[in-house]
Amino acid sequence: MKPKGKGKRTIALPPPLIALLRLHREAQQAEREAAGETRQDWDLVWCMPDGSPIDTGDWDEWKEILKEADIDKDARVHDARHTAATLLLEQGVDIRVVQAVLGHSQLSTTKRYTHITETLATEAAARLGHALWET
Repeated sequence: MKPKGKGKRTIALPPPLIALLRLHREAQQAEREAAGETRQDWDLVWCMPDGSPIDTGDWDEWKEILKEADIDKDARVHDARHTAATLLLEQGVDIRVVQAVLGHSQLSTTKRYTHITETLATEAAARLGHALWET
């Protein structure tokens, strides 16, 4: 499926995620073989046993994931993009790299996705204190 933007793009993935995706692909091999000639090739990572897209009515599943993760906030699936952007900033990733990861063409869009957390504010204060009072 084409992304929302102008076309396909390459993204970097954390090595542990790559390993998990490879395991997922291997586990799906039996489904691919069982579907035989009825298999549809949509080139999807997660799909129905015949290769077709999963029904997008995934709200109940999302709510279950939040519950299992002990997340009390009533979050939307899209909120996960905001969380990922903010977590990247907290890890010290430059905002232009966050922009590339999210696939934004404008930095202003990325800035709307990132949020200043207590962790970021505390780190900024510590750095300022170090610059002013420590040698």
